[in-house]
Amino acid sequence: MSRLTRSGTSRTTPLPHPREVIAVSADGARVHVEVHGSEGAPAVVLAHGWTCSIAFWAEQIRDLARDHRVIAYDQRGHGRSPAPADAAGHSTRALADDLEAVLAATLAPGEKAVLAGHSMGGMTIMAAAARPAFREHAAAALLCSTGPSRLAVESLVVPLRPGGLRTRLTRAILGARAPLGPVTPVSKKILRYATMGPGSAPERVDACARIVHACPRLSRVAWSHVLAELDLEAGVRELELPVAVLVGTADRLTPPVHSRAMVAALPQCVGLDELAGMGHMTPVEAPEVVTARIRDLVTTYVVPMPVEQEQTQKQKEDA
Repeated sequence: MSRLTRSGTSRTTPLPHPREVIAVSADGARVHVEVHGSEGAPAVVLAHGWTCSIAFWAEQIRDLARDHRVIAYDQRGHGRSPAPADAAGHSTRALADDLEAVLAATLAPGEKAVLAGHSMGGMTIMAAAARPAFREHAAAALLCSTGPSRLAVESLVVPLRPGGLRTRLTRAILGARAPLGPVTPVSKKILRYATMGPGSAPERVDACARIVHACPRLSRVAWSHVLAELDLEAGVRELELPVAVLVGTADRLTPPVHSRAMVAALPQCVGLDELAGMGHMTPVEAPEVVTARIRDLVTTYVVPMPVEQEQTQKQKEDA
């Protein structure tokens, strides 16, 4: 059951149950998908980041579902999507396969949507950039607090000068196999330092901590290895559609150097937002800004679904 709430109501009031879909990926992996909002409304697809889940997008779903169809899914090994059975299932190819499966399962043929990806979700969009289903369905994209490569090299989590020692320590920290344990004041302080801006409200830190700590340890470690070797520079150049980029100036995990490099490489960048004082968890730290950027992309680039296409979509959902 969704724990999200309607805009303008108490945040403890649950939304009506979302429509739940299971998308089957190329390797047979089952991906848990939730669809919020009215059928026939402009579509938005949300891809969360490493150690997160659909719940990470709570504020965006709460707002956008009033007048959009919001499609959010749990990346494999996160939330309600099972982890792959072997190491081969942890790869950027698998992330792209899963996104293609989600698009095919939830959108009518030729239907366009705005895709928003945070952190590993943004990397998923880069990985899928040349895929046929992506090009069929993506009208525009938001790359939020993400980067295509050199994540350990550029990370500012370890307060040392750039160099081999800092990179090795960063890899060791991000790939640590130790369980995160319960959410405590100490663990929230550590999470805030590593992933959020110094002025983040306590309730937002708590929300992020509960989401991150819920990620299974083995999935967290397996995906950390994929991110450590990430190279999606070519994927950035393959994003031949309008792309907006957003990053917090206090982001230690994917600092603004990544966003600026993506802006320079993107074929059709339509804006860079650098949010002063915000960290890596921008959809939670600055939800209104992120939601407004998604809305702007929908308004500018998504054409309303034709009647016959809407009927096809309804038939798919009823099947």
